[in-house]
Amino acid sequence: MPDKIVIREVGRTFDVKGGVFAALDRVSLDVQDKEFLCIVGPSGCGKSTLLRMLGGLEHPTSGILTIHHGEADRPLTAMIFQEESVFPWLTVEKNAAYGLKVTGTWRGPESVERVDYFLEKTGLARFRTFYPYQLSGGMKQRLSVARAFVTNPEILLMDEPFAALDEQNKLLLQQELGKLWEENRGTVVFITHSLDEAVLLGDRVLVMSSAPGRIKQSIPIPFERPRTLMSLRRTPEFNRITQELWDLLRDEVERARAEESGRVAATATVTINAESAG
Repeated sequence: MPDKIVIREVGRTFDVKGGVFAALDRVSLDVQDKEFLCIVGPSGCGKSTLLRMLGGLEHPTSGILTIHHGEADRPLTAMIFQEESVFPWLTVEKNAAYGLKVTGTWRGPESVERVDYFLEKTGLARFRTFYPYQLSGGMKQRLSVARAFVTNPEILLMDEPFAALDEQNKLLLQQELGKLWEENRGTVVFITHSLDEAVLLGDRVLVMSSAPGRIKQSIPIPFERPRTLMSLRRTPEFNRITQELWDLLRDEVERARAEESGRVAATATVTINAESAG
């Protein structure tokens, strides 16, 4: 079976005031069918840009990005963002069903059963008539997860979906996502800043460099499933892998911070000079 995603020498630049910003540079990677791939890297390294390209929201400036669409009756991708993305004017049940309705793949009782199944799996079944304003932040993200799984996409793209949640809700959602993925295996590309989260969820973790983002290293994750974070933390191998990831990331994070500080200082200097001239 061919790889689900094939990326070769992909670059992405943006026109910015004063020149061109290179977000990604010569990124090459393969993602296997039904693989759970986690990507970590410093802020501003192009992780989200890469995910948006996989979702068709951005296009490469250079290189080739190929996604193999295996089943014509399934949507190719679904995306879950860090920010709230549920529709405030729809109930929980209608939010969960939205993807099927908008893509014309609603199949009556079969689809009703599918919506019910994922609302039950995410603990939202008894809140089906609620509106988003009546839900907590964690419940809204569970609804986003349910809505994505309801559509049965070939590839699920997740951009730091749990970053804004408190630690307790984050642990619960990580566990629920892991269980859902094991039961409904598809390809997942998951962006995170949390090394623990990456090792808990991923089959493999990619480490990206500071901007322009490149693939620095790929780390396979050896743990059997199902996994829990608490049990993993008790193993020497978990600690070894997270330390290896941090050793790879530390210089990149420091470089990204230095570059950001330089940009802020340059902007401040221009502002001060302009005010002095005025």
